[in-house]
Amino acid sequence: MSTLNNEEIEKKLNELDGWQRADAKTIERGFSFSDFLTGISFVKKIAQHAEDIQHHPHITIDHTSITVRLSTHDQGGITEKDTDSAAVYNRIFDEITR
Repeated sequence: MSTLNNEEIEKKLNELDGWQRADAKTIERGFSFSDFLTGISFVKKIAQHAEDIQHHPHITIDHTSITVRLSTHDQGGITEKDTDSAAVYNRIFDEITR
């Protein structure tokens, strides 16, 4: 799997609600929750997905705000693993906050 070029990254980000570039090699999104434990439930679900596919995000927990950053370190940038994971995380968020 190779890194995506800038045009591919921008196209994918346009399709991913809430995600943006954190820097040249990373995408991120902040998620907000009504309470701490709902946010932790979200983290557990994305952690299970990450473990299943062996592609782990950087997660920052700040009470009811969770920031998730994705990059494919062994490829040196953003790959489809990152954008595919972002789409899954959006679906998990939508399920939890319905």
